[in-house]
Amino acid sequence: MTIKTQIEDAVLVVTMDRPDARNALSMKMRDRLIEVWTEFRDNPELRVAILTGAGNKSFCAGADLKEIGVYYASMTPIERRERGEHEPGLGGLTRNFDPRKPVIAAINGYCLAGGLELALACDIRIAAVHATFGLPEVKRGILPGAGGTQRLPRTLPFGIALEMIVTGAPIDAEAALRWGLINHLTTQGQLMDKALEIASQVAANGPLAVRAARDAAYQGAHLPLHQALRLEQFQAEPIRQSEDAKEGVQAFIEKRIPIFKGK
Repeated sequence: MTIKTQIEDAVLVVTMDRPDARNALSMKMRDRLIEVWTEFRDNPELRVAILTGAGNKSFCAGADLKEIGVYYASMTPIERRERGEHEPGLGGLTRNFDPRKPVIAAINGYCLAGGLELALACDIRIAAVHATFGLPEVKRGILPGAGGTQRLPRTLPFGIALEMIVTGAPIDAEAALRWGLINHLTTQGQLMDKALEIASQVAANGPLAVRAARDAAYQGAHLPLHQALRLEQFQAEPIRQSEDAKEGVQAFIEKRIPIFKGK
């Protein structure tokens, strides 16, 4: 198996471990990631995840085209369409699945094709200074079909995203930071420390509040403001009545660290 997992307190660290192939995703890796993300979603003890690649050269270079090409060639167009409409996408995150908890991408090198699409499906992105980002699919006569044509224009200025999509040309980490593709830029040696620092900040918060706030942000992003504000109140009111909310207020009054139980 080429997916490794490690639990540090309430943080799940997931590593794509195939450095000799730039951590390209095989079908076995894809299937294992679907299992990992489902377990993460359903485990109340886990509050945030970090996704990274093994080694210091590549986060993920996308799908293993040799293997996946043979796999899809064996299917009819209808079978391929039905699979895409109903099953989780590349890496288990890009389509038809939401873990409803924050996932942080720690990007340690090449982040290309499906690798970038997988990173875009994460909530927070941190990159080492030598990271490279791109959607080169058009150079191979295909299009970014795991969310790249939809998530990249929602993340970058439209013109910048469209240029990356239609030229297939990559951008470096400094440009990615400048255009808002990544949240933080670090050295290779500091990458996981920074990811764990942010993950620890998330894990220390009320898990019900984090989940509801994340839901509200995503669900309201493309609604008119008045509808989004109504949605926000719909999410906020049950949280105000939770045991965690009472604990948070009491801890503030008593000047201590709150102990959240997700209730």
